[in-house]
Amino acid sequence: MDELESARQEINECDREMAALFEKRMRAAETIAHYKKERGLPIYAPEREQELLEKNAALILDPSIRAHYIQFLKHTMNASKRYQRELIFGARIAYSGIAGAFANIAAERIFPDAELVSFPGFPEAYEAVVSGDCEQAVIPIENSFAGEVGQVTDLMFSGPLFINGVYTLRIRQNLLALPDARLSDITHVMSHPQALMQCREYIAAHGFMPVEASNTAVAAEAVARGTDIHTAAIASLETAERYGLTVLDHDIQSSVQNSTRFAVFSRVQNREEKEKADRRFMLMFTVRNEAGSLARAIDVIGDYGFNMSSLRSRPLGSLAWQYYFCVEAAGDIFSPDGQAMMRRLSGTCDMLKVVGSFPEPEEL
Repeated sequence: MDELESARQEINECDREMAALFEKRMRAAETIAHYKKERGLPIYAPEREQELLEKNAALILDPSIRAHYIQFLKHTMNASKRYQRELIFGARIAYSGIAGAFANIAAERIFPDAELVSFPGFPEAYEAVVSGDCEQAVIPIENSFAGEVGQVTDLMFSGPLFINGVYTLRIRQNLLALPDARLSDITHVMSHPQALMQCREYIAAHGFMPVEASNTAVAAEAVARGTDIHTAAIASLETAERYGLTVLDHDIQSSVQNSTRFAVFSRVQNREEKEKADRRFMLMFTVRNEAGSLARAIDVIGDYGFNMSSLRSRPLGSLAWQYYFCVEAAGDIFSPDGQAMMRRLSGTCDMLKVVGSFPEPEEL
């Protein structure tokens, strides 16, 4: 056997081994796809891919072929992502509002390959996941200017879903009107209450009369279908393009840093198997009607080194002048310290619920 034939046989043997390993790898990708679909996690994890590239490239001792191996790895990971997308493509993602709403924009960016399903409000989008009609829901939980979305916080408290991801979307509100309208024609502005609040200084400065709508895109659609040049909508630029409206003014929100955090709600809780420093959690609880019980609960969280970024209270609908509390903090609540903290809190709190565990919020 000459050199050429020997080398070809060696390549054939390597190809057989790699085919078996490739199939094994794709079976693992199926498991990952199922895991991500249940928990509403994105397919592409850039930090994880970079970590794998650097770690595996170091296994190649010959520097002259290391770059080729990196390209081989990239092609393999791309094949895995495409396969996962095929498996997850049937996922139905609920959002509140209609096409062009900020929730729709966020859902498109988080799940670019999924089927997006519109619902008229937050409760309907949430319930679609509870019932199994959709796999996940993308719902706003907080705006940097207007604060928490109270209706969604109540759903988090009373409902069974978990938050497995949080994403931040920069919100730029615009004044949209019929093509023939001018700024001087406008007397009324229509939008979601949160958007009206975000733009209240602009509205007051121009003497506009605010009109509430169920959604920013719903408001834009209503203006587009009507004939009243005196009514404008406050919504996104994408909405203006979709409904053929004229943009009379840009970036009319009171804060230039106006952003909304959207949460991905799922039926299955995402529990990391190992402690990670870049995780966060949301915890809801009620405290016993005893002096100092809330202070003790807060002290317990601090005793275990979890840094709270927010503490909010909301009224209990079933009991007058009684409240529940929502804490967001940095850290892994499923770590040994996190579980020890939960055990201690159970001695102070009547009700204790982990609503979500997720990585640091990503920018969309």
